[in-house]
Amino acid sequence: MAYMMDGMWGGNSSYGFPFFGMGMMLILLVLFLIIAYLVYLDANTRGMNGLLWGILILIPMIGILFLILYIVIRESNQQKTVPAGESAMEILKTRYAKGEITDEQFRTMREELKK
Repeated sequence: MAYMMDGMWGGNSSYGFPFFGMGMMLILLVLFLIIAYLVYLDANTRGMNGLLWGILILIPMIGILFLILYIVIRESNQQKTVPAGESAMEILKTRYAKGEITDEQFRTMREELKK
């Protein structure tokens, strides 16, 4: 009976479930590394601390809770976009009118936007 249980949990037996032992742990480790890397990249693009979130996802047992927490925070903290109807040219004209850029800078940027 002990030999049978050994085969079930990753022993050298040809019967049983070989992925319940080290194989399953290796698959889960790779899966969590991929998820942590994707969270790291996503957090960096959203202006959040990607390294922190990536490490929190890798913490054994509670990494799933941090993943759920990140998804909730991520959804509520959407990136700010330019208001509708305000094009790049309008923003450039507004900056020029406020005196933030010089006449030469305005012309250069206007030509770049026309391309």
